[in-house]
Amino acid sequence: MTTLVFGHKSPDTDSTGSPILWAWYLNEVQGGDAEPVLLGEPNTEAAFMLDRWNLPKPRIIEGVEAGQPCVVVDTNNPAELPEAINDADVQAIIDHHKLVGGLETKGPIDITVRPLACTATIMVDLMGDDAAKMPEAMKGAALTCILSDTLEFRSPTTTDHDKAVAERLAADLGISIPEYAAEMFAAKSDVSAFSDAELLRMDSKEYEAGGKKFRVSVLETTAPATVLDRKASLMDSMTAVAAEDGVDQVLLFVVDILNEEATLLVPNDLVKTVAEKSFGATVSGDVVVLPGVMSRKKQIIPNLAV
Repeated sequence: MTTLVFGHKSPDTDSTGSPILWAWYLNEVQGGDAEPVLLGEPNTEAAFMLDRWNLPKPRIIEGVEAGQPCVVVDTNNPAELPEAINDADVQAIIDHHKLVGGLETKGPIDITVRPLACTATIMVDLMGDDAAKMPEAMKGAALTCILSDTLEFRSPTTTDHDKAVAERLAADLGISIPEYAAEMFAAKSDVSAFSDAELLRMDSKEYEAGGKKFRVSVLETTAPATVLDRKASLMDSMTAVAAEDGVDQVLLFVVDILNEEATLLVPNDLVKTVAEKSFGATVSGDVVVLPGVMSRKKQIIPNLAV
């Protein structure tokens, strides 16, 4: 049976590119039978990556059947995976997030979780000398994933190793990292075609803090005004999205890539309390700017308090 390789729901660039990378490795190097799939529509930057490197968009699946062989990448959180994930045959996990718990497997599996900024970096390492066999499209996907997750090395999650791998890939491809990253971020910043609800779910993960369930949404952009101009309607939409998704509140952080800061929308007293207790912020209106906050994984989630 074909092994499905997938990342988390609301797939970003890494959760779109890394399944493609690992399925290529399993098929072309290991001689296996693997297929990359997605758990939702890729975001605009991920779509740019697919188009730029002439990669077919992976099939989108709604769930997995019992016994389905699969490899989970870029997450180990059951809340970000198909509901029946524990009935599937998870054979490996490749990730760079903290361990959440709750995943059950049919037997011992290969698990690689490393404190790097990007799953694709880990995959290049795991491939070893075989990474040199990657065709241009795979190298392009890996580079895009790393530049996305590190925000072109601006994110505090960036390690020297992520940067070195990205620079090596860029050299192999003859690509200027600043120029290519600018193209990527321009694609990421174009959210005009998306509804408010789609924006709130586009790059989001569910977390619980202080007995409250949150959908923590991050929009990384070089044009924050295009999102903040929709502030009123976005805050109005938060109530319906929270109710539909079974959470208490949506937290939306608009990350300004170039100015290296995040703006948190503050629609009510709960979010005001979160801003004050989590980030020591002083809130006087319906937004608060958080200087230096760039990473959900390293700066937002670990600090969430109510």
